[in-house]
Amino acid sequence: MFTQEPRDTTPSRARPWYRRLYVWVLAGMAAGAITGLVAPDLGDSLQVLGDLFVSLLTMLLGPILFCMVVSGIAAVANLRSVGKVALRSILYFEVVTTVALLLGLVVVDLVEPGSAMHVDPSRLRLSESVAQRAAAGTELDWTDYFTQLVPDNAVAAFAEGHILQILFLSVLIGIAIASMGEQGRAVARATERVSAVLFTVVRFVTYLAPVGVFGAMAYTTGHFGAATLGALVELIATFYLTSLVFVVVVLGGALLLAGLRPLRTFRYFKEEVLLAFGASSSEVAIPGIVRKLENAGVSKGTAGITVSAGYSFNLDGTCIYLTLSTMFIAQALGLHLSFGEQLMLLLVMLLSSKGTAGVTGGGFVMLTTTVSSLSLIPVSGVMLVFGVDRFMSECRAVVNSLGNAVAGLVISRWQGETRARELNAIMGGGAPGLLHDDRRLPVAAPLAEPPDTRDAASPNAGTPRFAESDPRR
Repeated sequence: MFTQEPRDTTPSRARPWYRRLYVWVLAGMAAGAITGLVAPDLGDSLQVLGDLFVSLLTMLLGPILFCMVVSGIAAVANLRSVGKVALRSILYFEVVTTVALLLGLVVVDLVEPGSAMHVDPSRLRLSESVAQRAAAGTELDWTDYFTQLVPDNAVAAFAEGHILQILFLSVLIGIAIASMGEQGRAVARATERVSAVLFTVVRFVTYLAPVGVFGAMAYTTGHFGAATLGALVELIATFYLTSLVFVVVVLGGALLLAGLRPLRTFRYFKEEVLLAFGASSSEVAIPGIVRKLENAGVSKGTAGITVSAGYSFNLDGTCIYLTLSTMFIAQALGLHLSFGEQLMLLLVMLLSSKGTAGVTGGGFVMLTTTVSSLSLIPVSGVMLVFGVDRFMSECRAVVNSLGNAVAGLVISRWQGETRARELNAIMGGGAPGLLHDDRRLPVAAPLAEPPDTRDAASPNAGTPRFAESDPRR
């Protein structure tokens, strides 16, 4: 629909390692952890740095996803392909999240990390903060899984950050613009220009990533401390190892089936993974993931729909967390759940993992909803994992982010938009646009940009120098 701007792929010298963003993010994480352990009070007071950084990145998340989905759908020549992307995404999400739930259930039954705790349920009481989160989950009715899709007020959806509602509104408007033909082109162009401005703001904000990650890590270690892990260290270790197995085996297997190289793919999204881990939030990685998918050749519509819908339907790390934590609580309280009861919990988790996407503290709310749904486990048992939830939320954020990045690539391959050879080459450092497939679905080309002076041979050529989390170039 729009003309493709030529790209200058003239090689240039690679920047030194100390000018790469991910190096400074790693340094910020290490410095924050040391600060929190050495000076806990100081570390605890630095929470504001982490919270401020997350707020800076997420303040534009709704408008960014809106612009990306609207312009992407408006640029697709055949609107039936939009429906195919949505249906295939939902099918993929359900399969992968079910595997994540089953994996967590199998591992926790084998390891039994809570069996040695022997906690008396009568001695557990919900704290005020946990009770508030529990209320957010227990007040959800099964109809809320559907009614929360449609916003009562379009402005409120953006103000409150309900990604699923924003996605619904974006799809409707994108389809309307595409159906208008020539009249809709001006709106589509304006939307893409607004998107370019928003991503420029995000690029500026990512320069502050090392400071934000430093504050978040200092608060985590300063507030909780290494000693707070105690008997729960086995649960945390089990969760991290299970997540690693899921990433390597399940996500890696999905990439292999799509003809893609897992290690190369994971390296391609390393900046977004580090941001998610350091900020303990998968939301901060969404803009970068969407842009890097586009950079690799995925259409705007596919990238926008899969990533934004995946934020609600494809929380792989949260699914692993749900089964591990629920069964850990049951084991710690000395409760033996039969195979049928575990299967019922699994079915509830398939719903609860989608129903609280817009709720603050969603992971812990999902856990509370699951525990309280069938009355098999006392809801007060969630207090056993509340103290270490922060340590697991970082891993949840990483797996959720990687899961959605992989979903975008797999769906694009399924759609026939991209070819494995081209994706592997670009993610390995090849310049975007040189391996164009003319048979790909027509998509909106990016706005004209300054010449790309990256080194096509560099392993980090797929991202800009220093501000590597911004994949616009």
